[in-house]
Amino acid sequence: MIGRTLKELGAALAARQVSSTELTQLHLDRIARLNPEINAFVTVDAEKSLAQAKAADARIAAGDAGPLTGIPIAQKDIFCAEGWRTTCGSKMLGNFVSPYDATVIAKFEAAGAVNLGKTNMDEFAMGSSNETSHFGPVKNPWDRSRVPGGSSGGSAAAVASLMAPAATGTDTGGSIRQPAALCNLTGLKPTYGVVSRWGMIAFASSLDQAGPMARTAEDCALMLNAMAGFDDRDSTSLERETEDYCREMAANAGEKPLAGLKIGLPKEFFGEGCDAGVMARVQEAIAEYRKLGAETVEVSLPNMQHGVAAYYVIAPAEASSNLSRYDGVRYGYRAPDYADLDDMYCKTRAQGFGAEVKRRILIGTYVLSHGYYDAYYLQAQRIRRLIANDFVEAFRRCDVIMGPTSPCTAFGLGEKAADPVQMYLSDIYTIAVNLAGLPGMSIPCGFAAGLPVGLQLIGDYFAEARLLNVAHRYQQATGWHLQTPSE
Repeated sequence: MIGRTLKELGAALAARQVSSTELTQLHLDRIARLNPEINAFVTVDAEKSLAQAKAADARIAAGDAGPLTGIPIAQKDIFCAEGWRTTCGSKMLGNFVSPYDATVIAKFEAAGAVNLGKTNMDEFAMGSSNETSHFGPVKNPWDRSRVPGGSSGGSAAAVASLMAPAATGTDTGGSIRQPAALCNLTGLKPTYGVVSRWGMIAFASSLDQAGPMARTAEDCALMLNAMAGFDDRDSTSLERETEDYCREMAANAGEKPLAGLKIGLPKEFFGEGCDAGVMARVQEAIAEYRKLGAETVEVSLPNMQHGVAAYYVIAPAEASSNLSRYDGVRYGYRAPDYADLDDMYCKTRAQGFGAEVKRRILIGTYVLSHGYYDAYYLQAQRIRRLIANDFVEAFRRCDVIMGPTSPCTAFGLGEKAADPVQMYLSDIYTIAVNLAGLPGMSIPCGFAAGLPVGLQLIGDYFAEARLLNVAHRYQQATGWHLQTPSE
């Protein structure tokens, strides 16, 4: 059962070929064997997971099962889960046990899925390599001397190494799509507001969005069916009718399943700065789409060049506000020795936060300060609007935009740790999607020098079903997404 898709596992559970308890134990055994080296999981609680699996077996026996009932899914350690340690990859929350479930966690529980454990991540989701975690770096299962990407690197590594059939992630500037690309997975960032952020520990509130990570587009659609929906506890949640994200995949579209689809190729995605091997695989994938009946047109996103600069003003500004709550008073880490309240605040935050988090808090506080707000933060918000307008114009000419997910394949552990700017540029192709609030995904499209390459698909607002179908048709015609690393 190890290595099967969610759809295949659901069929096996329904046919009583395996029980949820057996399936969960198989994955727990694999975690025990592989995780000490890969470091994808921060917290595993076999007793809790097996109790959920037993309850799922009872639901299946009673005929009350859904598509995800009994299937173990790893949860990024940014989602609060009742009774589970929830750290967000930080010393600041190293011993925090959540008293409640995030909406995403509650929705998976309602669907009957089993929480397999909490996955490692860059501290407070700040990073592109999963090296800023207080619990140590995650290693890429394809080459354990390399990074898996971040911040959802633990989730990506868990699925790529088959320790979990699927996992949740969050994407603030590319943190689902970039690790999906580096680990040969399918990962989807939905339209901002489609999935509730309630109970998801905040980094940058206007950018953060939860989404699924799995081996296939079909599996991501099944997960999004469970994750999406209005939540009145989240002021940014969008009140929309429920939809089936698998619906376009069901149709038999013949030899040219994507006939009539217009793919936009932004000239800014195909210039300098991308590794030659990555670009070759992306071009081959686009050629495959033409064979499937799609037409390609050139589009332009002229303000994308300012995206990284705008993002690293807006995101740290929001982070400096969100992280002010970690002061040692109510929960989380508190410095053991201090003279007074001010000293406790200073020492707690100095000791509890890692270097990257401190860097972004300082940047954010600076750009929001008197005299700099107009020059930096307000200007970044104006650029954000221009980027969103560029996408509006592009989608007048096409249905889906395509290009590389990451400018390179997985880089070495420690290779970019001393150069924050180079690390930030890892998200050069993904950041604009978050600034605009659009849906985007990455799918496997081949290998360069033995390492996975991801193709990025960007859709118009609420076009997740179309994106997933476009990805699904490519995966029906190719087998890149089925390849797994050797142990």
